[in-house]
Amino acid sequence: MPITRLFLIRHGQSAGNAEGRFGGHGPTPLSPLGHKQAAATAGLLAKEGVSVIYSSDLLRAVQTAEPLAKALDIPVRESRAFRERHVGVLEGLTFDESKAKYPRDYYALVRRSVQHVITEGESYRHLLKRAGAELSDILRNHNGEKIAIFSHTGAICFLTLHLMGAIHRATRSTPWLVTSNCGINRFEIRGRNNVRVLALNDTRHLADITGNDSFAAR
Repeated sequence: MPITRLFLIRHGQSAGNAEGRFGGHGPTPLSPLGHKQAAATAGLLAKEGVSVIYSSDLLRAVQTAEPLAKALDIPVRESRAFRERHVGVLEGLTFDESKAKYPRDYYALVRRSVQHVITEGESYRHLLKRAGAELSDILRNHNGEKIAIFSHTGAICFLTLHLMGAIHRATRSTPWLVTSNCGINRFEIRGRNNVRVLALNDTRHLADITGNDSFAAR
């Protein structure tokens, strides 16, 4: 059976990340550092033989995918399904502002309460439903290829848990899998029930740019 290689890549540092704000579905662009991270990530993945590129349609993710698309001369296929969780009233706020203004939503988010729907937003379960369905279609349509998907920390966390079989219908809360800006989660998929995790949050290609800095806000 053909082996499918999957790369889940978080976008580079955004302007919102640099200010410690929740991005959600906002149109925040990459920061200057984010553009450097995207270029370094493109240099690495171009050597991996990526054959198809998907991305969240949010600006920070598309801007991160574009250098790889240019290097390989293939298009970026944008999808709303790979957007970050819609954080509703928390969008654009800092962590401290969110805690002060909307404590119920804030604490449900940081505790990874899977079913909690943020005011004017969505739940982690909603996020997984849309992103997971899109991923299943992509894996079916690109069997045996090397697939790069540019997305966001929450989406990547829950897609990774899904691929690992670590989240199911009865799950109420989950651990948080940190993905740094332009960190890469690598998988080999040899069949529906044969998923191999090769690396989580691989940032070796960023060592000369960001050193050991590992996490920024959504």
